[in-house]
Amino acid sequence: MTAATGLRIGAHVDQTDPIAEAEARGATLAQFFLGDPQGYKGPEVRYAGGAAALRAAAEQADLDLYVHSPYLVNVATSNNKIRIPSRKLLGQHAATAAEIGAKGLIVHGGHILTEDDPQVGIDNWVKTFERMTPPLPILIENTAGGDNAMARRLDRIARLWEALDARVDMSMIGFCLDTCHAFAGGEDLAGVVDRVKAVTGRIDLVHANDSRDEFDSGADRHANFGSGSIDPEAIVAVVQAAGAPVVCETPGGAAGQGADIALLRKLLPR
Repeated sequence: MTAATGLRIGAHVDQTDPIAEAEARGATLAQFFLGDPQGYKGPEVRYAGGAAALRAAAEQADLDLYVHSPYLVNVATSNNKIRIPSRKLLGQHAATAAEIGAKGLIVHGGHILTEDDPQVGIDNWVKTFERMTPPLPILIENTAGGDNAMARRLDRIARLWEALDARVDMSMIGFCLDTCHAFAGGEDLAGVVDRVKAVTGRIDLVHANDSRDEFDSGADRHANFGSGSIDPEAIVAVVQAAGAPVVCETPGGAAGQGADIALLRKLLPR
């Protein structure tokens, strides 16, 4: 099985019918939200027939599913009005993602308040996993901006992983590496896979995205391959080195994402 043919590659798609959306892109993987990505309302499965039907359809289509948690989930913060509902929402989305047979639930690393010590965010992450038994892998994603981010810089990710490893079961905790976030966050993509694995021991998913902005801009704005600031070959090198499933969160719908998926497959070694 070669890298080009064996690697699961897909895109972030509309949640109403991720099976059809993946087919339109020539994808073997679909990532999507469950409900409103900007709200605290619990998850919902919009696929006709509900969770069981979606699970069965994905299995029939040999399609891997991943769920992205709502953007506002922030379990690191000391703000109780955000942290407590975020924990609840994370647990709810994990349960529903497991029901549809998803391979993982992606969640951003979150931010602490300006006046807080980073240890506050680390402790809050540990408490989150002490209070839940994930029914599927929870994949913490690196973020692009913010000095108070818990997952922008590798040194802070290292502290987080060390604390988690010392106090909770790591079997259901993984890492999602986003190329746009790393680049915009000031992390050189050359050798980034080795540096991340030295900290986390694993990369479970790659978000393969170009960046509309320059290196270390702190801006989370994705672009299609070749239209942003990252050399497409650098993105391919990350994908090849990681050897993990790939999601394109790039713009342009089926045409734009389909072109990015096709380019990845073309450039990956056979």
